[in-house]
Amino acid sequence: MPESVDLKNVDVWFQDEGRFGQQNTISRIWAPKGSRPGLIRQRQFKYAYMFGAVCPERDKAIALILPMANTESMALLLNEISKVTQV
Repeated sequence: MPESVDLKNVDVWFQDEGRFGQQNTISRIWAPKGSRPGLIRQRQFKYAYMFGAVCPERDKAIALILPMANTESMALLLNEISKVTQV
């Protein structure tokens, strides 16, 4: 760290992201032994991604819920953090 930076003016943020959604389990039904009855099963997956960051020292937190996790999503989070940290 450069000596010209006053550590009293430095914020420490903790960041994490997670995927939340639906994914079904194997479908089972009761049937006579040896038979293979037809079964309709949901196969699509739906997800949302949550990006969050917190600064305990300043008692600040930011969270974004987005449809995908990629570079643009992280850039959105960093942009929101920069809005909160501007003096």
